[in-house]
Amino acid sequence: MRLILFVLVALAVIASGFWAYRENYATQAALEDVRATRTAIADARDRLAVLKAEWAYLNRPDRLRDLADLNYDKLGLSPLRSGQFGRIDQVAYPQPELNLSMSEPISFSTAGARP
Repeated sequence: MRLILFVLVALAVIASGFWAYRENYATQAALEDVRATRTAIADARDRLAVLKAEWAYLNRPDRLRDLADLNYDKLGLSPLRSGQFGRIDQVAYPQPELNLSMSEPISFSTAGARP
């Protein structure tokens, strides 16, 4: 009886050692994936910072003004005049929505409709 118990305990120890070995390597692989992901995120942030700096550099007002002057004829631009600006009371705001009730039926006519 003792021999069977010793064999079962030895098998349990071997099985738990094998399980711990596999879990250790799975954990190390997951940690390496996390490191790789963090590195990729840091690289993406660095590239984004460079792109933002390039965008700011390319959108400098003096550079855009020079480009507009250089391509004035091709773009068909015209200089701003004071008559192009309006007053706030000239702005056409949308009308408030109509509150339609469904108490009366709505009829649609197809007379004059094009096919």
